[in-house]
Amino acid sequence: MDYIPFPQISPEIFTLTLGGFSFSLRWYALAYIAGLLIGWRMIIGLMKRPPLWGGVAPAEPGKIEDLLSWIIVGVILGGRLGFVLFYQPGYYFAHPGEILKIWQGGMSFHGGFLGVVVAAWAWAARQGVRPLQIADALALAAPVGLFFGRIANFINAELWGRPTTMPWGVAFPGAGQDCFGVSGICARHPSQLYEAALEGLLLGAVLLWGIYRRGWLQHSGRALGVFLAGYGASRFFVEFFREADAQFISEENLRGAVFAGMSMGQLLSLPMIVAGLYFILSARKRAA
Repeated sequence: MDYIPFPQISPEIFTLTLGGFSFSLRWYALAYIAGLLIGWRMIIGLMKRPPLWGGVAPAEPGKIEDLLSWIIVGVILGGRLGFVLFYQPGYYFAHPGEILKIWQGGMSFHGGFLGVVVAAWAWAARQGVRPLQIADALALAAPVGLFFGRIANFINAELWGRPTTMPWGVAFPGAGQDCFGVSGICARHPSQLYEAALEGLLLGAVLLWGIYRRGWLQHSGRALGVFLAGYGASRFFVEFFREADAQFISEENLRGAVFAGMSMGQLLSLPMIVAGLYFILSARKRAA
């Protein structure tokens, strides 16, 4: 079977040791930092171009610096609590002290998204800014973080895909040595890269085109709707190739379905698709 060996990339970029203290910078942490900073600069860029908004930007560029702090809190708290509640509630309710140990891994995009929604809404209320306009700006920035995050998932050799015989399958370390009942190298879909391409590159390109070429920011909610529907559809599709979370897999449920044959990722993506279509149709109705 043809396959691609997993590249020898360490999850840690570097480690500093001073006396008894050790600090490591990991690719996953760098992905969060880069996504937040680049997204922040993109939003400031939008605020500096009032014509994109129909003449008046919703906020002064200087105010966006404060927004970054709110978003960081929303991403971390929402992402962690989402993972706890959506994926391993039984374990964390039995070991509540483990909830705060985010350095051990365990973040949920859907939880992080809800955290950002709450943080952005609270910030907009304090600043007297229309939340829907800020949501449109955040929609443009989000694919950047998604792209870096999925690349970091690949480097970490985590969240890999289902076994495959396709020549682009990757032999991830620790992903098992038994595919299709045959012992040997187990090649799997590089589902992290599928998500990076769809949720990051493609969705980001569509939003850039719509905002800078089609004037989507002049119709509040349109960019947000495209992001929600685009991410939800992309994630729903990739879940067919992504290995289900271990806690949902059993001998009777090898595909890890949690409801009506859908995985947890698909189940959580459906409301995003519905909400996205609602915002798109509402924006079109107001523009008519």
